[in-house]
Amino acid sequence: MKETVMKLEIELVPSTVWYSSLYRLLPREVWDNIRNEIIRENGRECQVCGETEGVMNLHEIWKYDDEKHIQKLEGFILLCKACHHVKHIGFAGILASQGKLDYEKVVEHFCKVNKCTRKEFEEHKAKAFEIWEKRSKYEWKQDFGKYKEFIKQ
Repeated sequence: MKETVMKLEIELVPSTVWYSSLYRLLPREVWDNIRNEIIRENGRECQVCGETEGVMNLHEIWKYDDEKHIQKLEGFILLCKACHHVKHIGFAGILASQGKLDYEKVVEHFCKVNKCTRKEFEEHKAKAFEIWEKRSKYEWKQDFGKYKEFIKQ
C-alpha cells in the first residue's frame, strides 16, 4: 500500500500522557493569550480546511521520539471543531457513543478535506491506532519547550 500524505491526520496521544496536555497545565489566561496570538498571526480560520465559522480550537502539535520516549511540544495550530474531532478521533468515538457527536460527519469531513475514500480513512485510522497502542506502552517525558515556565505547579 502506498503511503498517502493527508492534509488532515489523526493524532492519538499515548494513554500514558492523557490529561497532561499544556491546555490542562496552563492557567486559562495564558492559554487564551497563546490562542489570541495564533489568531493574530494566522487569522481566525482553521489552518487545515480554511473554515471560518464557529469555535476555533487551539491544538497542540507534538513530536514523538519513539526511542527516548520524549513527547516534545512543537507548536500550535488553530482548528475548526470538525478538524479537531478528526485529530482526536478516539475521543470523538467516545462522544459519539454518548450521543454527543455525529461520528459519520467527522469521517465525512476527513474524507472531504483529504479528497479520499472511506476505505482510505479506515486505513489511516487503523495505522494511527497501531502507533497509539505501541506508544501507550511507555511512560513519556514531556518537553514543553518555552512554555514550561508558565505551567501552574
